[in-house]
Amino acid sequence: MHSSGLIDSFSEFKEFKNIDRATMQRVLEDVFRSMLRKKYGSDEFFSVIVNDNSGDLEIWHNREIVHDGEVEDERKEIALKDAHRIEPDFEVGEELTEEVTLESFGRRAILAARQTLMGKIMELEKDELYRKYKDRVGEVVSGEVYQIWKKEIMVLDDEGNELLLPKTEMIPADHYKKGDAIRAVVFKVEMYNGSPRIILSRTAPVFLERLFEMEVPEIIDGVIAVKKIVREPGERAKVAVESFDDRIDPVGACVGMKGSRIHGIVRELRNENIDVINFTTNLQLLIQRALSPAKISSIKIDEESRRASVYLKPDQVSLAIGKGGHNIKLAGKLAGMEIDVYRESDEDEGDIDLDEFADEIDGWILDELKGIGCDTAKSVLNLSVEDLSRRTELEEETILEVRRILQSEFE
Repeated sequence: MHSSGLIDSFSEFKEFKNIDRATMQRVLEDVFRSMLRKKYGSDEFFSVIVNDNSGDLEIWHNREIVHDGEVEDERKEIALKDAHRIEPDFEVGEELTEEVTLESFGRRAILAARQTLMGKIMELEKDELYRKYKDRVGEVVSGEVYQIWKKEIMVLDDEGNELLLPKTEMIPADHYKKGDAIRAVVFKVEMYNGSPRIILSRTAPVFLERLFEMEVPEIIDGVIAVKKIVREPGERAKVAVESFDDRIDPVGACVGMKGSRIHGIVRELRNENIDVINFTTNLQLLIQRALSPAKISSIKIDEESRRASVYLKPDQVSLAIGKGGHNIKLAGKLAGMEIDVYRESDEDEGDIDLDEFADEIDGWILDELKGIGCDTAKSVLNLSVEDLSRRTELEEETILEVRRILQSEFE
């Protein structure tokens, strides 16, 4: 059939990046079956064939040959004399298959079909792109900065799809120009006015988690788990990790030899300070680790109000709070509590380190007390017997004896 225009159209359409060939052929067949129904009232007696290799299209009209004057439905029957005009050897009862030319539909119908085809393909492209990226939420993607606006940046992925990085999802120190390479996580995918909007993020905690997975093979292998991440993008982040193999230090594995693994992540995040800490279900110990590098004297926790009172020596307070308050804010988020910092009074200057009592108190008892954040005599005495009994594995009789020994040093 003379369908060069149609073939050219199909050549354009079949290369669309998000539509597979089988779907493309099905759409093309549907469009032309619709044309047949408009012209003949039905497509029941027609075959629409799309060549899998060339993309060429053929339409065939299948009719039964009947005696002259006995044609009841021209869609399914043809008179013998009309059949003989096509092929003189035809006989009554045989099936005649006749090619339908594209021109027979008329120019207007062909243009309408092309318009319909374009509309269907555009819809399919949008749906396919939405589904593709909906399944990739939480994945890191790479792209190239294509356009920069006041509130967002347009990024093109490897296939030329348009992705958006809002300024609110950028690290404050991020500055891009057209053509720059960029990495971000797929944050969310939404439909807006019938078109998919793929939103990227460089500030989401999951972006940092994916970067760790790329740099630390033990995480992908399941030996180390990232339990929680909290961030102040571009400033500081805290990452709690846990190892399922006693032989592997999770913090050391994540940081790498001389910081080799974490340096790449820090550079990607514009020199964001990253604290990697060992996760624990012991809340006091978790807070103590989260507030590093500050050294804590004692901690009091109120489970009901979800508040923790942290007592430190005056020279440790600024370390606990950190620049801009980021350290204490992130420690609170990591522990899921509000942390209040208190300076120890001057009378606390005479406090004594627990290790000084190693001759009178067994080492395992001292370790138990240190495990709940008590590393000085007064930090233990500031807690009631009930608190110490609840938070440690020590028996009440042992606690009373320990308190007696500690108290004697201040009498």
